[in-house]
Amino acid sequence: MKLQKIRRSAGAGIAILAMSATFAACSSEDDEPTSGSDDTSSQSSDSSDSPMAEGAGAETFGPGCSAIPTSGKGSFDGMVKDPVATAASNNPLLSTLVTAVTSIDGLADTLNGAEALTVFAPYNDAFAEIPEADLNGLVMEGKEKGDKSALYKILAHHVVGANEKADAVAGKQDTLAGDKLTVAGDPESGMTVSDGTVTANVLCGNIPTANATVYVIDKVLTGVK
Repeated sequence: MKLQKIRRSAGAGIAILAMSATFAACSSEDDEPTSGSDDTSSQSSDSSDSPMAEGAGAETFGPGCSAIPTSGKGSFDGMVKDPVATAASNNPLLSTLVTAVTSIDGLADTLNGAEALTVFAPYNDAFAEIPEADLNGLVMEGKEKGDKSALYKILAHHVVGANEKADAVAGKQDTLAGDKLTVAGDPESGMTVSDGTVTANVLCGNIPTANATVYVIDKVLTGVK
């Protein structure tokens, strides 16, 4: 089913994350993360220990939350003001995902226009596990074939057509690609999302945007059985 035809509750919707058209879609100096890189493995899993755990970030969780900018459009307080595509474009952890989404004509605008979504967003290092030639091939095919491309299906596989907060997201979730993901765990013990082949850890979850809840994950869910 095409993303553009998804409708949930009172309105239309779908989304992943929208953004600028380059891998270098980074924020300004004010938006730079407190961490020096995308590596979140050494961060504390308790986001409440961080000064970011207030305002729009009060209910976020996971070891990667400390890598989110503390101010500016890419911060929790900044992202909550924008629809998911725009919000993601300001987050330096998601610039590769930005390139993938914007390679498909019109997808970013469609995502921004969605009413209610949950997005499992692979961060840059997750895409780095895909051989560069393969990733570039997916992007080129996305530009040529749009919603008929393999990339489109992969992106749709990361999106749920309802806005699921951390207290409701666990369990089976129907994706906009027409398949299912299984979300397990909780904010206290950690959370995972699996497509039956790939299991990803949630690095920073329950991030609010104007029309979606975002869970940054450490693997690309390919949807391939």
